[in-house]
Amino acid sequence: MMTTAYPHQTPTSISEFTPSRQAGFFDSLKQPRFSGQLVLTNSKQETWFFYLYLGRIMYATGGNHPVRRWRRHIARYLPEIASKLSSLQVDLARLGNQDFRLCWEYELLCLWVEQQKISREQAARMIRSVIIEVLFDITQSMEVTCQLRQDNLLSTRLVLIDADQLINKAQKQWQAWQGAKVADRSPNSSPIIRQADELQKRTSPQVYQTLKQLLDGNQTLRDLSIRMKRDVVTLTSSLLPYIQMGLIELITIQDLSPPVSLPPTNPTATTPEVSDGPLIACVDDSPLMCQTLEKILVGANYQFLGINDPLRAIAILLARKPDVIFLDLVMPNANGYEICGQLRKLSFFRHTPIIILTGNDGIVDRVRAKMVGSTDFMSKPVNPDLVLSAIRKNLKQESVV
Repeated sequence: MMTTAYPHQTPTSISEFTPSRQAGFFDSLKQPRFSGQLVLTNSKQETWFFYLYLGRIMYATGGNHPVRRWRRHIARYLPEIASKLSSLQVDLARLGNQDFRLCWEYELLCLWVEQQKISREQAARMIRSVIIEVLFDITQSMEVTCQLRQDNLLSTRLVLIDADQLINKAQKQWQAWQGAKVADRSPNSSPIIRQADELQKRTSPQVYQTLKQLLDGNQTLRDLSIRMKRDVVTLTSSLLPYIQMGLIELITIQDLSPPVSLPPTNPTATTPEVSDGPLIACVDDSPLMCQTLEKILVGANYQFLGINDPLRAIAILLARKPDVIFLDLVMPNANGYEICGQLRKLSFFRHTPIIILTGNDGIVDRVRAKMVGSTDFMSKPVNPDLVLSAIRKNLKQESVV
């Protein structure tokens, strides 16, 4: 039984970090009533973070796919939030300068409970499920190093959980995974079709079309289990014969981008600042469109900010506070109408010129864009002279306001 004395100021290696050793380890943190962050790292340099208060768990995150895990559990336990993720940045903006870098997933849950968008019970159910998944992944890793950090504390306590109950549930899931003879594979891997013709011969037309649609290499086994409303063990077992024949392969894929990361760590925002002129932003999922505007604007001595991810647009705009915003009308997950309306709800952007970009120059789009607060409307492909003219006109009007 693991009973390393508290505190652990330097990383300590633990071999065969089995459920029983996990239970002993967490139990060793109860007596000294440890509060802070526990960091566990495996041999592949995957790192998990547990947040504790007086020896009990408040939350856990980390591993290879913390954002995918967060999205899955939001979809499963908080469907009312999942349907409104495009408005997430407005909620964050209202919190001012609060730092989300320590554990943004938990801070969001606290925010939603405070706003009464979800109940504390809903948050607690999601937190327990998240911790169980993290414990499962740690059990699969077996050997870890651990370190305790007393200074990394979460301020709000939504729930305090004894590790024993969740370790037992994670162990049952691990035993089921072993029983399905897939213990050497990770539920975080993504199935993709490798031999389409042979797979089509061995399945019915309906099954093949379903597999062709779902197994695109962009979703993990866990992602698919939520989407299909099937247990991940059952789902993986159904694919196992095709995996063993080499018709389907399990590959490693990247995590999704977090919705709250801000510059300068944000890879989807380009910010070449070659002048001290006004900052012009473009929110468009097309990198080509952003590159086109960048060339036009930088050449005219403006600063440029390109944002390709609409779900993170408001947080980035709030951090950089551009003088003019070009906003694409049609984007995945969030359209220009929604983002424009949300920006106008924020006092800082109440008078900022917002120019809607669209390939459809219809009167209905123009009217609706005006209704949500847009300043101007511009058709694609953009004309450099019209772009610069619109900026000069709107900057002049803004200075008058």
